[in-house]
Amino acid sequence: MFIAILDVTTAAADRPAALARFDEESDRVRAMPGNVAFRVYAERADDTAITVVHEWDDEASFAGYLRSDSFARLGERIRPMMTGAPVSRRFHADLVETAA
Repeated sequence: MFIAILDVTTAAADRPAALARFDEESDRVRAMPGNVAFRVYAERADDTAITVVHEWDDEASFAGYLRSDSFARLGERIRPMMTGAPVSRRFHADLVETAA
């Protein structure tokens, strides 16, 4: 499994619009080959912070996302609202268990 965690910041006034842009692409990203999850979180303690958690079957699937129209659209729409550089941490992970 491949996991990417993206942290971005916007002005507090721009965060609702940035969240809406992520929401507009979320179904398309989730439908991509190899996508396990795409979750967008608004930080509760900081009204400027957004975190996106991606889970992919493998790094190749994530690379496909990086080449996708969805990724390009998100960059075009979100980057102008960012107040700093985005930070993306990427991990290879082994699923130990899915507990319900």
